[in-house]
Amino acid sequence: MIAIMKTVDNFNFSGKRALIRVDFNVPLDASYNITDDTRIRAAIPTIQKIRKDGGSVILMSHLGRPKNGPEEKSSLKHLIKHLSKLINTEVKFADDCISASASKMSAELKSGDVLLLENLRFYKEEETGDKDFAKKLSALGDVYVNDAFGTAHRAHASTAIIADFFPTAKYFGYVMSSELNNVNKLLNNPEKPLVAVMGGAKVSDKILIIENLLDKVNSLIIGGGMAYTFFKAQGKNIGKSLCEEDKLQLALDVINKAKQKGVKLLLPVDTIIADNFSNDANTKTVSIDAIPDGWMGLDIGPETEKLFANELLNSKTILWNGPMGVFEMEKFQHGTKAIADATAQATQGGAYSLIGGGDSVAAINKYNLADKVSYVSTGGGALLEYIEGKQLPGVKAILS
Repeated sequence: MIAIMKTVDNFNFSGKRALIRVDFNVPLDASYNITDDTRIRAAIPTIQKIRKDGGSVILMSHLGRPKNGPEEKSSLKHLIKHLSKLINTEVKFADDCISASASKMSAELKSGDVLLLENLRFYKEEETGDKDFAKKLSALGDVYVNDAFGTAHRAHASTAIIADFFPTAKYFGYVMSSELNNVNKLLNNPEKPLVAVMGGAKVSDKILIIENLLDKVNSLIIGGGMAYTFFKAQGKNIGKSLCEEDKLQLALDVINKAKQKGVKLLLPVDTIIADNFSNDANTKTVSIDAIPDGWMGLDIGPETEKLFANELLNSKTILWNGPMGVFEMEKFQHGTKAIADATAQATQGGAYSLIGGGDSVAAINKYNLADKVSYVSTGGGALLEYIEGKQLPGVKAILS
């Protein structure tokens, strides 16, 4: 488990400037309005804890993927107004993260003040993990707090390298500690039976997670586009359905490993097929053994929904990563919604559920079920790498 002594709860920030790496990489519309502030809201408790202690706060983040230095659409200045409202104080803004002006503004902060630095990725040194850049950033604060789980798998200047300059004054914020505690609970101390639901398009994206989970789960449910690679591997006709031809042996290996380890592997038994990749396509429901040439599977069928839901309702711990079909299209969202509903129902019945990965999180939010499951991860790639068993640079930097 993660060392609990490393969270912001174990430090009094009175009179200190806390340099916090947050994940404010939020979507903006054409007028630069924030369309989803989930990540900003997630960081507020950490910010307010430090202010309540009598400390001041310097926030650093990236936004978007600027390629050649500063650009209007990736400026963090667009967040100031909304952030000020959420924190209930006027947020100051430094229009460059390592300038003399940023240094001066940081030095003049009083208890309770909040300063937001301009986009770290306006400097290529951020992503290359440049030590001098990290050192310049570190000079702005007395204590370093990492609260950006979404970037914890990157060894960037502000997420990992900077921690070297705070050997005894580095902590996890509440977002980081809560993400780690929740995924550790699932990986290290789950109540059994534990079921993992894996969906999405490609086996190759999930193979390391699946292999790591086979040592931990009682059941493994596989849906989404990657299921058709498993069917093709077993010699079934899948029509024009998605398939990774070079991963057929990998799929067979997973089937055999599950058998060897006594893991119950559930694959779809029926599928909703379409004659075209479109919401206007002709559709029908067929058995997995009866996909005709020229047709493609785009969602799980009703019998599969019942099979998967039944497994979820009989479990005590659930990990869900990846949709069951092309849920962005109304005609092919039913399977994903069925999994979301069953997960929520199981949770209400006492199971522990963790939802991770962009599409699953989008689905849970789309069906307004985020408050009906145990934990919705903000992590995406970081969460998946952690489940794969990899050590995350942003986590290691705080613990070392």
